[in-house]
Amino acid sequence: MPLPLQVTLIVLGAVVILFVIPTLCSSIYAYRRTFYMPKKRVDNSHNVPSNPKYEGIREAMLSLVDELMGLPFEEIYIKSFDGLRLFGRYYHVKDGAPLQIQMHGYRGNAYRDFCGGHKMAREMGHNILLIDQRGHGKSEGSTTTFGLNESRDCVSWAKYASQRFGGDTPIFLVGISMGGACVLTASSQDLPSSVKGIIADCPFSKPKKIIKKVCTDWGLNATLIYPTIRLGALLFGHFNLERTSAEEAVSKTKIPVLLLHGKDDAFVPAYLSDELYNACSSKKFIYKFEGADHGLSYFADTEGYKKACKDFISLCQERS
Repeated sequence: MPLPLQVTLIVLGAVVILFVIPTLCSSIYAYRRTFYMPKKRVDNSHNVPSNPKYEGIREAMLSLVDELMGLPFEEIYIKSFDGLRLFGRYYHVKDGAPLQIQMHGYRGNAYRDFCGGHKMAREMGHNILLIDQRGHGKSEGSTTTFGLNESRDCVSWAKYASQRFGGDTPIFLVGISMGGACVLTASSQDLPSSVKGIIADCPFSKPKKIIKKVCTDWGLNATLIYPTIRLGALLFGHFNLERTSAEEAVSKTKIPVLLLHGKDDAFVPAYLSDELYNACSSKKFIYKFEGADHGLSYFADTEGYKKACKDFISLCQERS
């Protein structure tokens, strides 16, 4: 016999109270904690962690940040595929030189994340387009997507650069941390033929893997927590964390790839670069740096880091 309407409503109400509301609340929290970028942003260019691994390099890093912030640049704005106003800084070093498009990391800062890489690019005589990722700095947006939508932004920047500087200008996509995953994820998309190489410093292979790893670091059950985080991304960030990944993209790319990673990276483990290297279908190189924590390989072995990048860029230009 069918349940009376009143009993049915009570059962449905109980389901909503016991399951639906807690799930929605937890997914809202997961979205805001993991992906949401507040409208009011604090300039953290000089915010160098107090982690002991920064001892001995803190002053050098801050000096490079100050040097970079003092350089003249041209403000560039473009529109993203979903209508956001994206911001970048163009640094002109030399007429007709290759261009590096530099993409910073998750909740990072363009000045701080590329204080070393920017100096290296200038020393190589390259022009530079230093990007504020969506939701960061002067770029619009309230959601960071772990390199997924950012990779489409990267393609837009590459197309802008190719149109502005001409198809004969070699372009190199360079990213650190999430920015590294971003440029790698862009590698199988509709990039202009003038993109000659991709350099990724301490990237992760898949958003799912780095999220579950961080959950475990925090003492959480990653298997139980991850579905809630993914639901938060779907409901409130309007993106699918598993739509694609850097690992999937490099398995299809024909663009040469250089992977750089610190052996002591406690945040994004170096084995994630190994996964990317093994998956990559194009010409590929990987270098790991002793004693380097997350994003600090340039400082751990500056000369070795420069040599790896210069050799790779020379090879890419010889092949073109």
